[in-house]
Amino acid sequence: MRIVADRTVCAGHGMCEALAPDLFRVGADGIVAPVDTVTSPERDLLQLVVDSCPVQALRLA
Repeated sequence: MRIVADRTVCAGHGMCEALAPDLFRVGADGIVAPVDTVTSPERDLLQLVVDSCPVQALRLA
């Protein structure tokens, strides 16, 4: 499973980083940078993060 971030849509609100700081970083440019892969136990948390993105810039693949 991968986290896909649409960097053209990301507005840098930082909700993903606030909810899962070990899995997301908002860079100096204000755009999210997710980790490359995640483990199964994190799936519920990731779904919460995807659902919480105010601009829908995240999805699971």
